[in-house]
Amino acid sequence: MAISDQPYLDLIQRILREGHNMEGRNGNTVSVFGHSMEFSLKDNNIPLLTTKQVAWKTCFRELMWFLKGNTDNTILQKQNVKIWNDNASREFLDSRGLEHLEENDLGPVYGHQWRHFNAPYTSCNEDYTHKGVDQIQHIINILKDPKQHASRRIIMSAWNPCQLDQMALPPCHVLAQFHVRDHKYLSCILYQRSGDVGLGVPFNIASYSFLTHLLAHHCGLEAEKFVHFLGDAHIYENHIDTLKTQLQREPLEFPKICFSAIRENIEDYTEKDITWLTEYKHHKKIVMDMVA
Repeated sequence: MAISDQPYLDLIQRILREGHNMEGRNGNTVSVFGHSMEFSLKDNNIPLLTTKQVAWKTCFRELMWFLKGNTDNTILQKQNVKIWNDNASREFLDSRGLEHLEENDLGPVYGHQWRHFNAPYTSCNEDYTHKGVDQIQHIINILKDPKQHASRRIIMSAWNPCQLDQMALPPCHVLAQFHVRDHKYLSCILYQRSGDVGLGVPFNIASYSFLTHLLAHHCGLEAEKFVHFLGDAHIYENHIDTLKTQLQREPLEFPKICFSAIRENIEDYTEKDITWLTEYKHHKKIVMDMVA
């Protein structure tokens, strides 16, 4: 299992070598269909790419936003997280037929499905407590129970066909499965239907690795590995030259983290609970434009 960027760099190389030109909803891409990567989480490894700087705080804040069941983009904006701004704009919501939602209300996206799956959605200001299915708490309950945590049914879905048309953006990372080995080691598999390899995929790798470490810590387990399956893995045309530059950089070893306290609820953790056992060393930041 990898403890460096190499599987990600291999994906870029494969797309540039074998990819097909595709005209998509929001721009031209080079893409392949069907790819997998595997990263080690053992010994506290966290797969933050090192051939460029990954904004891990932004990534972790978004993850905690999901875990709180939030769908209000203003909560992220107050934390200087801007990654949902384009999809939360008045213009974009109207283009999706969501004129009834206020600007920055993203509809029943990830957080709603993770914590309140299929609960009827009215607005991001509604209290959905005890409504819908709390998939995260269900997973936690199973992981904490030695009689259950060998189950092959520890699955979380963000893909809800009943509510796709109410979402600002249908989910890209759609299904996660968790697996416990020997009553001790927790791993995660993610299926992602669509992956923006330049900008989105590095965040997705980090986010679900953080989630696996967090669940392991919260439930008395140890994180072992993260496996990432991609459906349509694509590179936007305006990212190609930048990614070719990234390929020339020598990958470094991933940093190591642990969580310093056990909180009562999974949504209570913050980035201040993360202890860096080794420094996050990386090459300099790479700037790429996001395609909404």
